[in-house]
Amino acid sequence: MTPDHGAAGRIVRVETFVVPPRWLFCRIETDQGVVGWGEPIVEGRAEAVRATVEVLAEYLVGQDPLRIEDHWQVLAKGGFYRGGPVLSSALAGLDQALWDIAGKAYGVPVHALLGGPVRDRVRMYAWVGGDEPSALAENIAARLDEGFTAVKMNATGRMPALATVADVAGVVDRVALAREVLGPHRDVAVDFHGRVGAADARRILPLIAPYQPMFVEEPVLPDRPHLLRDVVTASTVPVATGERLYSRWDFRPALEAGVAVVQPDLSHAGGISETRRIAALAEVWDAQLAPHCPLGPIALAASLQVAFATPNFLIQEHSIGIHYNEGADLLDYVADTSVFAFNDGYAARPIGPGLGVAIDEAAVRRASQAGHAWRNPVWRHDDGGFAEW
Repeated sequence: MTPDHGAAGRIVRVETFVVPPRWLFCRIETDQGVVGWGEPIVEGRAEAVRATVEVLAEYLVGQDPLRIEDHWQVLAKGGFYRGGPVLSSALAGLDQALWDIAGKAYGVPVHALLGGPVRDRVRMYAWVGGDEPSALAENIAARLDEGFTAVKMNATGRMPALATVADVAGVVDRVALAREVLGPHRDVAVDFHGRVGAADARRILPLIAPYQPMFVEEPVLPDRPHLLRDVVTASTVPVATGERLYSRWDFRPALEAGVAVVQPDLSHAGGISETRRIAALAEVWDAQLAPHCPLGPIALAASLQVAFATPNFLIQEHSIGIHYNEGADLLDYVADTSVFAFNDGYAARPIGPGLGVAIDEAAVRRASQAGHAWRNPVWRHDDGGFAEW
């Protein structure tokens, strides 16, 4: 691997594309014709992130794209006000694109630049619903037919501030059903999605412990890390969190509370650069990495590059066929879909340069003409008050 800084050149253009179903892509081009792709998005806030990417691009144009760490430091810390989902997501997409350029300039996959692969394949899990339990068994069976050995489900739909007996029983029954379909040799992760209060989480986790979920995700809202320790110690079920945390500083209180799995999203938590640091921090607390990724092809490609180079990686989420993807899907923007052809529930190690995925630029540009204005649903309780989605 011979570094060739001349092959990368200088950044001359940063473009953004709002594409269905709910994504934002960015494209960085150099004067030597090297192109890197990233996915900076806050779902439901694409317009705000796009504007932030454009502001950050003012700094990047004219710069050497291979100075990734220096650019990360400036973009993350150069403004007096730091952090938060919009800035961190804009930075994340640009960081992904810079790593893509670096890999292409060096002629190697990004994971080679991160120290090389520590595994030969990456275990994947697939989404099976759970908000509405009627089709849960069928959805799980369909994913098993596709070869997956792990699935994730929502624990519940809308939940009151304090659950009724029926509400709690509904969660337990769904998890029990999933275990029955999966049997003892496959895994289910249960996503609380911040919908369940801490008191109910402490009640529910011991009740689902006999069904041994791989982990329970976001059992309390991310702005309440002081409540996590009591939830973690309420049962033996491993607790996961992190899709709405954006830096290693955000993750430290969760790790100190004893979470077993961290779930940074590579399109939210500062990209490849910061996610690598979050994973290293998690290793100190014997926690595993399971990147959040209900997003598009670039976010998934970046996640896989980190997964192959991270010793304490556990499992990877993907969004192919997920219910959010109405009107377009992940593979619609990929020139060669074989990179995302999972076998027996595993992803093969990507060998192409950069992020290892060839984006169909013509498809992206066509889709961006329609764009989208996706917003997440707003839920309300029976009395009309706001409910967590």
